[in-house]
Amino acid sequence: MNEMTTVTEAGKATANRPQPRPGVLDIAPYVPGKSKGSHGKTVHKLSSNETPLGTSDAARAAIEAVARNLELYPDGSSAELRAAIGEVYGLNPDRIICGAGSDEVLSLIAYGYLGQGDEAIYSEHGFLVYDIAIRAAGATPVIAPEKDLTTDVDAILERVTDKTRMVFIANPNNPTGTYLPFEEVKRLHEGLPANVLLVLDAAYAEYVRRNDYESGLELAATSDNVIMTRTFSKIYGLANLRLGWGFGPAHVIDALNRIRGPFNVNGMAIAAGMAAVRDRDFVTRSIEHNDTWLPWVTAELEKLGLKVTPSVGNFVLVHFPDEDGKRAADADAYLLERGCVLRMVGNYGLPNSIRMTIGSEDANRAIIGHLKDFLEQK
Repeated sequence: MNEMTTVTEAGKATANRPQPRPGVLDIAPYVPGKSKGSHGKTVHKLSSNETPLGTSDAARAAIEAVARNLELYPDGSSAELRAAIGEVYGLNPDRIICGAGSDEVLSLIAYGYLGQGDEAIYSEHGFLVYDIAIRAAGATPVIAPEKDLTTDVDAILERVTDKTRMVFIANPNNPTGTYLPFEEVKRLHEGLPANVLLVLDAAYAEYVRRNDYESGLELAATSDNVIMTRTFSKIYGLANLRLGWGFGPAHVIDALNRIRGPFNVNGMAIAAGMAAVRDRDFVTRSIEHNDTWLPWVTAELEKLGLKVTPSVGNFVLVHFPDEDGKRAADADAYLLERGCVLRMVGNYGLPNSIRMTIGSEDANRAIIGHLKDFLEQK
């Protein structure tokens, strides 16, 4: 065998060819929620935390306008979008970066500040993109256990070493729906060394109705080592366009812009984002819908005898009995047969739980009805 030949895990000889750098093949690919039922049809898709209210009419009109000039490059710096975000949130646009979804912004943060020999911490049931971004940057992920499916500040601080360069916090967290009060976030920040970057992922911030919650804008505005990320995929209904943003210290934004692709946000996303962030009526209606149906869904699931983790997002985490025929996988199969698609979360370390997005009234009532029938069957 040629010295340049390698052997695969399956034991088969593989001719010399480009090989990914060490660690890349250790990354578990991100698997999105299913879109179809068992027979290829979907009646209700509640697997990806998409809004049931669709998209702002203003955003749709903005997209149609851009569609007339698809031959033109978009603004490489998303200047008008950053100005619109700054206008709505009272922020300096120069300290905002936009990306193809908040996923890209999170990855840019990892690529900009992590490398071989570094460590980055995230919580036990945190968003899977953190692990991917950390490993892709060549660093080592460190997982901090949670307490009652909630980020544990003490557990994170206990795992900080001289190798730690970053901490990722999803607040609220996906898929659990739990959150850290702002005082706890500040306690975490105060306990971190000044050279550790705290990343606050606030993808579901608009849905939170708690007086002790803050998305992270304040810390990002006043600290040298905090950056907050947001998305247009959830409450704004622009998931298909892939649009997100981050706000942080000028020196962090400068570093990220140096590695950001020159036209990383497309023109339709820029135009739609500008219209969507200014359409406060649409956002208000989305919040009101969630305020009505989140407690209703939670209560109805609990009436069925199911445990539900209290959520402040636009989804709930539902836990099933540990008995034959009644487990989460059984419920998932039963729902898929009826064209109802929810999200199994075994890859988050929750094998007997399902995440359910708060959908339309029809979808919410249908899921509850099907689960009632599922639990009552012999």
